[in-house]
Amino acid sequence: MCPELREGFTTGTAAAAAAKAATLFLLTGQQAKTMDTPLPPGGRLTVPVADITRESPRTARATVIKDGGDDPDATHGHTIEVLVELRPDVDLPPQILGGKGVGTVTLPGLPVPPGEPAINPEPRKQIATAVTEAITSQDFQGSVRVTVEVPAGETIAQKTMNPRLGIVGGISILGTRGTVKPFSHESYAASIKQALDVALAQGTTHIGLSTGGRTEGLLRADLPNLPETAFIQFADFFALALSEAGARGFSEITVGCYFGKLVKMAMGFEYTHAKDTRIDFDRLSHWCRKAGLDANRAAQAKEAITARHVLEIVLEDPAKDAIVGSIAKKALTVARGFAGATPRISYRVYGFDGAPLTHLTGEE
Repeated sequence: MCPELREGFTTGTAAAAAAKAATLFLLTGQQAKTMDTPLPPGGRLTVPVADITRESPRTARATVIKDGGDDPDATHGHTIEVLVELRPDVDLPPQILGGKGVGTVTLPGLPVPPGEPAINPEPRKQIATAVTEAITSQDFQGSVRVTVEVPAGETIAQKTMNPRLGIVGGISILGTRGTVKPFSHESYAASIKQALDVALAQGTTHIGLSTGGRTEGLLRADLPNLPETAFIQFADFFALALSEAGARGFSEITVGCYFGKLVKMAMGFEYTHAKDTRIDFDRLSHWCRKAGLDANRAAQAKEAITARHVLEIVLEDPAKDAIVGSIAKKALTVARGFAGATPRISYRVYGFDGAPLTHLTGEE
């Protein structure tokens, strides 16, 4: 029996907890070790508070250690800090600012306009709600200024898609649900949608979807005229990437992948991670045989345990181009089902050594 996976919390929840803790410290003098924190969709979460310090009579800084649970991301284990300033003479809603390590948006297409700190709308509301709870509980009549900081934010950002999205100087403060559900992949799925929105906002009509960094590099070399924002890594989110791209009206989509992912796409898997999908080698062998693979080699392919092994077998056969092309055609048909009738779809498939295997355009 598998052990229950532990949920974590988002950077937005970390910032909200820290903001509430610092506000209450300024109003009561109490250094809370945990903070009862509101979540965006409703509900509450008790969040550990690592530290609270006073920086002036009206300002205090609180720190929360980001916890990704059993599905840690690039921010897991890093400190999220919030500097809170009480403003007794100001009658305004809480002001949410970005400080050191929080990125600045520079391109249109994101939920936050260019020039603003990359604190998404839901975390902004969550932080404001948390602070409002604190000041209301103590009958404070003024306003609060909240500055979110991530000391290691600039370094962390290099491990995310932020530079590609035009977010400079640090990370984004994210979280639509406030908690991180293990293996839900919500943040990566959201980043794909945001990348598509950025490409669309730049006037891009042709995008290059790749399954990872290496395939993106190969696709970039093949499509040198496309801007950087046109290239989007979708990892294992095959159906999501194609359907979201189709819904946004891109006129042309080029998919770049290795042979193993191609086979899974051809078999109709919406999500292609090895943990969740297994290649049907009987079916793959049948496809190869039908496309011209020698009977003995087809029998070997049927007994294979990896797509790499099947490709090695196929590449020894005179019909190798027809075989790979036929599988790419099946994948393209599946992609068409996800993307809809509008975009022109093509595939660029690469061997595990990076060599081109096939380039297929259209349904023919």
